[in-house]
Amino acid sequence: MNAKILSLKLKETGDRSDWRWQMQHRLQSVEELSQYIDLTDDEKKDIHKACDVFPMAITPYYASLMNKKDPWCPIRMQCIPDHRELIEGHGDMDDPLYEDSNSPVPGLTHRYPDRVLLLVTKECSMYCRHCTRKRKVGDQNTCITDRDIDRGIAYIKDHPEIRDVLLSGGDPLILSSARLERVLRKVREVPHVQVIRIGTRTPVVMPQRITDELVRMIKKYHPVWINTHFNHPREFTPDSKRALAKLADAGIPLGNQTVLLRGVNDCPIIIKKLGHLLVKNRVRPYYLYQCDLSRGIEHFRTPVAKGIEIMEALIGHTSGFSVPSYVVDAPGGGGKIPVLPNYQLSITNTKTVLRNYEGVICVYEEPQNDANTVCPPTCTICKKLRVKHEPIGLQKLFDPKNRMISLVPEGNTRKARYTIHKGKAHDC
Repeated sequence: MNAKILSLKLKETGDRSDWRWQMQHRLQSVEELSQYIDLTDDEKKDIHKACDVFPMAITPYYASLMNKKDPWCPIRMQCIPDHRELIEGHGDMDDPLYEDSNSPVPGLTHRYPDRVLLLVTKECSMYCRHCTRKRKVGDQNTCITDRDIDRGIAYIKDHPEIRDVLLSGGDPLILSSARLERVLRKVREVPHVQVIRIGTRTPVVMPQRITDELVRMIKKYHPVWINTHFNHPREFTPDSKRALAKLADAGIPLGNQTVLLRGVNDCPIIIKKLGHLLVKNRVRPYYLYQCDLSRGIEHFRTPVAKGIEIMEALIGHTSGFSVPSYVVDAPGGGGKIPVLPNYQLSITNTKTVLRNYEGVICVYEEPQNDANTVCPPTCTICKKLRVKHEPIGLQKLFDPKNRMISLVPEGNTRKARYTIHKGKAHDC
């Protein structure tokens, strides 16, 4: 029996409800994909070309959700390689978020003061076509070893300001339960780590992975938060709902990070429906991400104005906890910048003029006693903090103890101009 026939036989007889089976039988070739959807010869050629640069992997479960004949199916667009991935887009970057530049040790990114991202694998159950880490995920030439992870945890131990550790990848939940537990245990042993988070798409693309055994193991290391990644209402199925219920029943707080994708979910009605399905399944809509500037995904990007339009349709029009924060993860490692419609129309010392979600304009009266608020003399919270609280960014201008009158960006040329012209006569 040749390998192809054996593979088909395994697919017919295997236990599709076992996540290991799903991993073993991921669709990684055009021939396998053709069993699920109709493809023209030209489409097959385009997929082959794209796969040579950005590999393909789709779980049989997620593939079964695709519309067989519709090339605009939102499930299909997220998982099938597209020839547009090979077009060099305006602003494309290999590492737009500067994760490598903000990496003091391999596999760890320390961008924000009190939290870090720790990569524990470069593998996913499915390679999403819009992934910001397309350059890393599925790379068969490199892997993240236990030694790499241990070096990252050693860095965390040496930095007491770190209170929040996000495990990411790849997808941490494709690790064996034993290997994942090793990581969770070592991070939990660090005294100053208060919260562990896990970023995963398995409840969406391989919900079979959320087993009772996995949930019991994670529960031992509370507080553990999980952020998942639903992008479209069609990704909610009985299987994905059961997976979310198991996690929520174990007391694991759940959030969701949606990426705004052209042609997939760039519609206020779709995003609102998605938010309602999330909260119905005890998942808090966390972020709506503007698509990053990663290489090979420009065809997914929308104007920021589209995100603003969607937020206009959400804020005030549905429950506040159904509304995610719309953010742009700033190129160059600037971090997540929230973007909102403009609800503050004007401001004076006595009044602030605002508009609401209906367009109604109102006035908020400012307090007549505008004395600066000071800390109560008996408050000792700041003094008890292990890490001294130093003002950062705009906080420096708000701090009454600070005499700064301006913040000058790094690289600004005006200091150089002052130095050049100091003591010299001007021609004009």
